[in-house]
Amino acid sequence: MNVENSQSRSYRFFACWAAFSYRNALWVILFAVMIAALSVVYTARNLGVHTDTTDMLSEDVPFRINHERYKEVFPQYKDTMLLVVDAPTPEQAHASAKHLADGLKADAEHFYDAYYLSGEAFFEQNGLLYKSIPDLELITDRLAAAQPLVARIADDPTLYTFAEVLNEAVDELRNGRDLDLETVFDGVSATLDAQHAGMPRALSWQALLGGERQADNYQELVLARPILDYTQLFAAEQSIAAIREVAQAVGLTDESAETMRITGAVALAFDELNSAMYGAQDAGLLALVMVAVVLFMALRRPGAVLTVLLSLILGLLLTAGFATLAVGHLNLISIAFAVLYIGLGVDYAIHFLLRHQELRQSGRSVADTLHATGGDMGRSLMICAVTTAIGFYAFMPTTYRGVAELGLISGTGMVISLLVTLTLLPALQRFFPTRRRMSNVSIDSVNKVLEMPIRSRKLVFVVTIGAIIASVAALPQIRFDYNLLNLNNPQAESVQTFRELLAEAEDSPWHIIALADDHQQTEELVQQLSALPEVDKVMTILDLVPTEQAIKSQLIEEMAMTLGPIAFTSQMQQSDAYSHTQQQAKLEELKQSLDQLVIEQPNHPIVIPARTLSISLANLLIQLTQLNQAADEHGATQLLQVVSHDLLRLLPESILRLQMALGAEPFTQAMLPESLSSHWQSQESVYRLAVYPTENINDNDALRRFVRAVQQVSPGATGAPVISLEAGEAVVDAFVHAFSLALLGVTLALLVLLRSVASTVLVLVPLLLAALFTGAGTVYLGVPFNFANIIALPLLLGIGIDCSVHMVHRSRNAGVVYENLLHTSTARAIFYSALTTLVGFGSLAFSPHQGTASMGLLLAVGVLLTLICVLIILPVLLQSSGKKT
Repeated sequence: MNVENSQSRSYRFFACWAAFSYRNALWVILFAVMIAALSVVYTARNLGVHTDTTDMLSEDVPFRINHERYKEVFPQYKDTMLLVVDAPTPEQAHASAKHLADGLKADAEHFYDAYYLSGEAFFEQNGLLYKSIPDLELITDRLAAAQPLVARIADDPTLYTFAEVLNEAVDELRNGRDLDLETVFDGVSATLDAQHAGMPRALSWQALLGGERQADNYQELVLARPILDYTQLFAAEQSIAAIREVAQAVGLTDESAETMRITGAVALAFDELNSAMYGAQDAGLLALVMVAVVLFMALRRPGAVLTVLLSLILGLLLTAGFATLAVGHLNLISIAFAVLYIGLGVDYAIHFLLRHQELRQSGRSVADTLHATGGDMGRSLMICAVTTAIGFYAFMPTTYRGVAELGLISGTGMVISLLVTLTLLPALQRFFPTRRRMSNVSIDSVNKVLEMPIRSRKLVFVVTIGAIIASVAALPQIRFDYNLLNLNNPQAESVQTFRELLAEAEDSPWHIIALADDHQQTEELVQQLSALPEVDKVMTILDLVPTEQAIKSQLIEEMAMTLGPIAFTSQMQQSDAYSHTQQQAKLEELKQSLDQLVIEQPNHPIVIPARTLSISLANLLIQLTQLNQAADEHGATQLLQVVSHDLLRLLPESILRLQMALGAEPFTQAMLPESLSSHWQSQESVYRLAVYPTENINDNDALRRFVRAVQQVSPGATGAPVISLEAGEAVVDAFVHAFSLALLGVTLALLVLLRSVASTVLVLVPLLLAALFTGAGTVYLGVPFNFANIIALPLLLGIGIDCSVHMVHRSRNAGVVYENLLHTSTARAIFYSALTTLVGFGSLAFSPHQGTASMGLLLAVGVLLTLICVLIILPVLLQSSGKKT
């Protein structure tokens, strides 16, 4: 230590500060406990948590203004959940969705409303008018062919009659009559095969009468608007639980044929927060263990480790108290202040204690070495705290409110960390004094690691230049992932369901909303948007009024006459109207007729379906024969009841809905019910247009093309795709602006505090190199920036500044040459501090939340690159400068 620095005012100030804390240790600790307790009480009573991600951006940005207008005009689409009902038949899907929507509407405690638009009475009656004329003609033909079958079953709804009517139809085919029974045979065969495989499913008569081949699964969507409480961490938890209860009550369970899945904006946000929180808990336990191990490696004393942990806890509590006082709440971004504080706060404590330990090796007393440690470290720690705080405060002017609040809290947290380090650490030395090391094995091990580049300075320059060239080449490929789904847990139900819906571009839940002020503007926008290659279709209230209604009405009347006045008995007859022997005989008769048809007319188009149905019947008859041989008459009867139930139970409901639809009458837009029209035209006569993409916009490039194309026509467009893209660009702009201000502020602060242009440049070079290498690393590792991992950048900024300042300050003020600099406590403190951050926050990479995992990976890579720049490149630059800096 040279005389000039030892006598400087800053040296004396910080030396006296540390000495005062040590002399008055008990009072300092009691004061610390008191303010910590006050901070805990004040924070617990007043700190709120805001989980609404849209509030983290300024209300003045254009896309938020557009979205707020949309929510005001169409409030039913604010904070919604999308409930996906899956069932093996369209009848079951419709019935389950209707019951679910009715149950949610009745729960006024948890829901504002629920909408099942396909189940509206208006659509029930007029649904056929929305079909094309060819489709209606096909349905009429199918209905004419099926009418005798339906009428016979209506009079005698049993398996015996069903098999008898099919047998008669097969005979007609054998006699040369042209009957289209392919879909009937396929449907019956699939139903029998499902029962034989132990996965029974009902036969869809709606599909049969519509001339459609029955699919494996049918979906209906219910839109629910839950009542959310943003004062709670999980604002939608009670609403989601209520949905599960209603679903259970209406038979939508994992064990039933009909199931329900929850997705939509609210559910995705809930699962994201849930995975982030619990993932952080698991990662936190791992981090705690790893950090404790590294601290013990660095300090070698349990008391020293405890000293660091106590100072961190006090600093965190005080920073949380400041956040409560200055902001009043935390959001999903600013809650990361704890991560930033731990990463940088432990840095200050390690530097202070390792320097104190280094001075204790001379045999001086604790009081003397604390006085010297305070003098030596106080100024460098102050420079670190001031420059890092300036770096964080530079985030405050940005439009990204979440980051602005993070900047305010974390910047002040750095000042608090400085105060705690210089005050509490010396006081705790009274009770946990640092002792002289009896062995230098661990120090020698670290020194050997740090000495590795000493004999290869030219190689360091060559590799550094090569890395710079490779990184600059990668810079144009740095990208930001705008897709919020990629942040979430890919195993979450809401994420998997949403991705499944996105794959169906025709009805993508991610569509853009455009607003028009009148009917004419609506027509103009529809024409312009529909012409875009990126747009698949545009839906408006105009599409709710079908074309060619007069012709369609005539076809519907013809259908009604074809169907006739069919009425089912109030209760389906039981299969015991016929013995199981009679029913089995009728099924065998049907099989024999099918076999004869295949033999007699091998080239008939119906042969393949007929053969397939014959095989299905054969499997059923084998089961019945085995039961008869075992004298299990009850089992045979029960099996036939199950088959009859699967084949016939949906027929009455299907015919009833068809009869209701046959009452359709032409209508105009003015005749649309308000429950339907209000979703497309507001009370202020603002029209809503839903614009659907041609591509799957789960891809970022497709998302950008879709949004920009629509915005060219409708600049005020909103919706999830627009918000995702614009929010991402707002975040990128905010960080570019903030880092520009931070770099300027840090540079000016270094010039003032270090009073040397050369020293300032040497501090900034490792920081800039680490930033360059980290950016390139995101390209080469395939880990793009996103809404979550971009939060790691302020921490990397702080670590880069701190490490560089400590190295440059130690070299300049102590006159340490290159080789000796790497043997000092400063180099070891940088190594252990970075290692602590690396293992602590690198554990986040194992989180199920992909955003958190990417943040952990980016932090690990960034800290490692910062460590390389500071401990390998910077010492070479210091030695090559040819003078003290």
